[in-house]
Parts: sequence; structure tokens; C-alpha cells
Amino acid sequence: MNSIYNIVSDLCSLVIKSCTEDFFVKYSCISESEKTRINVLVRSHVDGLFLSDNQVAQLSEDDFTDSFFANLENLIADFTSNNDFFAIVRLVQILDESLANLLKIKIAEFQEDDFSVVLNTNRETTGIGLLPRCSCIWERKHRLSHSYNRMDNFLFNMLLMENSILGELIDKHFFIKSNLFTDFSKKRALKIAATPLRLEREFDVQPYDEDKVQYFRISYTKDSFNADNELIWSKILTAARNKSDIIVFPEMLGNPDMVAFISQKLKELSPQERETIPSLIILPSFWEKNRNTVTILDKYGEVICRQSKQNPFRVEQNGTGYLEGILSSLVVNIFHFEGIGRIAILICKDFLTTKYMEQLMRCFKLTLIIVPSFSTGSYDFRQSFDLCAHDDCNVVWINTCAALEKGKESNFKNIGYIRKRISRNDDEAQRLSKMPICEGAFSGHCAHDCLYYETINGV
Repeated sequence: MNSIYNIVSDLCSLVIKSCTEDFFVKYSCISESEKTRINVLVRSHVDGLFLSDNQVAQLSEDDFTDSFFANLENLIADFTSNNDFFAIVRLVQILDESLANLLKIKIAEFQEDDFSVVLNTNRETTGIGLLPRCSCIWERKHRLSHSYNRMDNFLFNMLLMENSILGELIDKHFFIKSNLFTDFSKKRALKIAATPLRLEREFDVQPYDEDKVQYFRISYTKDSFNADNELIWSKILTAARNKSDIIVFPEMLGNPDMVAFISQKLKELSPQERETIPSLIILPSFWEKNRNTVTILDKYGEVICRQSKQNPFRVEQNGTGYLEGILSSLVVNIFHFEGIGRIAILICKDFLTTKYMEQLMRCFKLTLIIVPSFSTGSYDFRQSFDLCAHDDCNVVWINTCAALEKGKESNFKNIGYIRKRISRNDDEAQRLSKMPICEGAFSGHCAHDCLYYETINGV
């Protein structure tokens, strides 16, 4: 089965390396006569790709015979020897459509894996990675075709990832298991809970010098984290009572006991109690050993993965700059689910680092970005929201009252936002959902009861 995906990867690589942006502009307006010419050639050379009514057929594993591949390779040789790139792109589109059912089967297989690797085995030589592409209920079918002229505009069932866009980053893919989001296909909506958690800042910021640069590290000051973990657990239970699909916590407010504590609590639940628990739990990040890391749990208490912050935050004190002393792991985790598309977690500065954020959006066609934050303001985040909206990518940003500093109260009118893609017929006010801060934050009184909800619907 790898052979067919290797062939698609080879063809995509050839087109990307050989064709200019202007070629993709022209191909997007391919004439019916040209499309018919190519379809006739494909049909006459390769059995099984078309039905009797000239519709593209759905392939099965039984169709991949030696003669099928021999005929396909001969056809490709004819197209390439004549530099017939219109025909090559059309052939890729036919293969993409013909593999739709097999790719759905592949998604089901990937859901049983701890994580998934690409479909093709020639990624290193072609610079192309292929995965099944999960649809998204708020993503336009011809997403970005009006603004980016690229090969992946013409694929709908395969996710085409270019190494040249990914750069030195390392991608890991998680197709969310079928026992999570079990009612999503019926309700076609995603309810998200987000909490700033608390006002108290229970860590110290410690500056230090290293290799001519001033850095800072985080040192947690408490001996016992039981109260913090109970607070996190209570938020999860409240989100469950409100039938939330995902719950998101902010940056920096984790602790070394948190993952084990919450995981154990989840595993002790009865099946009935677990039924409404959020499918994904984005725990508050924890700063340790030069890593600022978010742990993602499922409703069964299993760790799906850990996402480390990649881009250090720069803070200035009395005119002196200090850089967050984190080491980048270069690993980015992408979550896939049919109807939701692709989710990534960008911790605070990762979202504000435009080059990094756009890298991920372009490479993986992200449909939802979750941004846990510890920030003294919201302005820069709001500026970045529009970049994501342009790409049909929704954003959940949650800050924490623990980041509030004297003199910067005006930056904390809202403690979080959800930026949604809406229908052209919807009220513009629905585009940005605000999470207003409670008045107690400004007077130093925290009731620890803030939890915000928003539902993302299809468009």
C-alpha cells in the first residue's frame, strides 16, 4: 500500500519543484476540454480509476495489482517526458479522489495508534509527507485558493506537508481515538471551556547570566500542591457538568504533582461519571529543567502527549532584558479528528512568533489553535487572531489573572478570547467571544470560580 502514496508524493514533489506560482493560478482555471483530454488518457491507460459514467472510482486494496502499478508508471512516464504538468496535477487529483474511502479506513487505523507516521515512505527524498486529511465543519472547501497558489490547493482527501515549509521542526501526529468526541458527528459543534484558574502567583522568577545573555527561570515556591490540584480537578468537573468537549488552562500554573493527580482522579471515575468529562484536557503548563511544557490528557486519564514551548518570552525589568531560559525541543504535536480538522497548541510566545505560527498553519492547514498564556496584556494576541481567521483557523486564547501587574490593569479588561470563523450571514459580533475579568482580580480577591464557555459551530 505504500507504493500508491509514494507515487503521489513523487508527483507532487515533481510539480512543486518544476512549476511556478503562475502555473497553479492557470491550472485553477483548467478548461473542461483539457480536463476531458486528460481523463480520457488516464482511463485508457489505467483500469479501475473510472466508473462507466466517467466518475472517479473508489479504489480498494485489491485494485493495487502489479498491472495497475505498471500501467500507472507508464502513464506517468509519458506525462513527464512531455512535461505535461497539467496532466500530472490532474492525475494527482484523480488519485486523491479515488483514495477517499481507503484514507477513511486509514484514519480509523491511526486512531488506534499512540501516534502516526506519514503514509509515504519516501518523505526524505521527496520532501513531501502525506496523511489522511480530516475535514472540518468550519473550513471552506477551497480554503486559501484565493490567496495562496500551491499544490495542496488541489487535494481534499490527503494532507500534503512540505518539508521546505516545516523547516527544522519535527512533526508528530495524533489521530484522536474514536472513543473521544463520540457525539461530535451528531451535534456538529465543539464546546470549549477555558479558565484563568487563579490570581495567586506561586512561583519566583530567578534571573541568571549564561554565555553573555541574561535569562530567567521559574522556581515554584510551595511545598504542597494539593489545593492547586483540587482546584484544577473542580474546574474539570464543572466543565463536565456543562458538557464541554475541551477544557483549557493557562500557562505556568502547573506543578510537579499535577499530571499524576488528575490522571488518577480520571481513572477512578465510573463509566457513567466519565461520560461527560471533556475529551481533551489541556493542563496548565509547568516550567521545569529548561522546559515550559503543557500536558494533554484524555478523559480516561491517559497522557496523549506533551507540548513544549518553542519560542522564549522576553521580559524587561528596569530597562534590562531577560530571556526565558527554555530549550526548544522542535517537536510540534498535531491532533486530527474528522469534522474538527487539525489542532495545535501554541504556548503564549509561540503564537506571537508570527513566522512560527504561520509555518504551522501553512504546513498542516490548522483549523484550531489553543493558546495557553501567562501575559501582561492581550493586544498582541488580538492582532494575531486575524492572521488565523484568514486561514479558516479558530483560536482559543486563555490568560491568567496571576499575570496581572500593578499599573497594567487596563490590559486585563478581558482575560481570554475565542476567535471564530462565522458565516457571512452571521452578526460580526459573534466573531470574537470575550472572557471579561472579574472585578475581584483588581482588588486582590480571587473566588477561583471563573470558567468561560463558547461553542464553535459549523459554517
